[in-house]
Amino acid sequence: METAFPLAMANADESRSGYEHNESFGGPSSTESQLEEDDQSGGTVFRFEWLEEKLAPYYGFKKRLHDDYGLSFGADYTVVLQKASHSPGTDEATGGIFRAFGTWEAIGRESGNTGTLTFKVENRHGLGTQTAPQDLGFGIGYAGITAAGFSDYRKDGWGLTNLFWQQRFAEGRFSAVLGLVDVTDYVDIYGMISPWLHFTNLAFSTSPTIAAPNQGIGVAIGAKVTDRIYLIAGAADANGDPVDPVGSVDTFFDDSEYFKHLEIGYTSGQDRFYLDNLHLTIWHADERTDVGVPDGWGISMSYAWFVDDRWMPFVRAGYAKDGGALYEGSVSGGLGYYIANRRDLLGIGLNWSRPSDTAVAPELDDQYTVEMFYRIQLSQSLAITPDIQLIVDPALNPDDDSIFIAGVRVRLAL
Repeated sequence: METAFPLAMANADESRSGYEHNESFGGPSSTESQLEEDDQSGGTVFRFEWLEEKLAPYYGFKKRLHDDYGLSFGADYTVVLQKASHSPGTDEATGGIFRAFGTWEAIGRESGNTGTLTFKVENRHGLGTQTAPQDLGFGIGYAGITAAGFSDYRKDGWGLTNLFWQQRFAEGRFSAVLGLVDVTDYVDIYGMISPWLHFTNLAFSTSPTIAAPNQGIGVAIGAKVTDRIYLIAGAADANGDPVDPVGSVDTFFDDSEYFKHLEIGYTSGQDRFYLDNLHLTIWHADERTDVGVPDGWGISMSYAWFVDDRWMPFVRAGYAKDGGALYEGSVSGGLGYYIANRRDLLGIGLNWSRPSDTAVAPELDDQYTVEMFYRIQLSQSLAITPDIQLIVDPALNPDDDSIFIAGVRVRLAL
């Protein structure tokens, strides 16, 4: 059974709760892929067998729910700490995210044409610093996000980020989703896109030249044109707000301000959909009148290939004309190296970007970003990831030629 990069290839009998690999159009940060990845066992630095024995009844319970009722679930808690070498403003940020997520294959389990309900709730919060990690970049004068996703939800800190129905047709050759979606789960994906497992800087996640909205109501359709060529198309609420999902329903149907996307791609096979992937993405965003964001469009391309199930070189580029995209232009390249017998992952990425005149500020200079991380899989459920970023010519801080950011991410998954 093929499973998600970088936790490599595992056999079905190495799945603690029996979660199978589902051939879908989602990336490694999608709920289905995250469940599958977290359920793998074997190949870590420390076995912690005493802990595995204590947790065995828990995973047995999960397996029974999955086998008998098609219900799969998981949870994780991730903390990110970042510290900048210097800054005209804030120079440190700490934040945490608790997530509970799952899928319920309600119909069609025997035929393969499954109808699945997917759900995810999150609590995103700061931890003892005035700035959440997602906001640290602008605090140091960098026109970018150094820790994508690690924000601080307003109100009580809870958000509903997934609640959608996915229906598969023709044994998975076609798939449709409708409900509360996160478009970054399936738009412009590749094998190292997840901020929970891979790079934290937005420059190496979903392209910062794509005006991807926050989680909200959306619809998308994926189709295998051939065994190797696929199409994905859809639309989502451009004003999505996971903290107010009911409001997203209203804005989707009343405001008629949408983010629309179309992607054509090539893969070596659906079982390696985001491991071996070359694609072109075109998008358009309507004008958002209440927040004064003009309409816009953009185009992005991505190439990533998992060579010898160990190396993943990638090249990604994009251009945007307004629409709320952070960058007008961006080019990224890098390499991931998976250490199979340890389940560790080393990654390095380099990015050039030109900030958007409308989304950031007019006439800013180009800036450059380097990120390197090493994810250490301490046990089946625990990983720690030291990370370092170098910002060269930060666009909002012309007084500094370069800024270093040291960070660490700790993730516990059950």
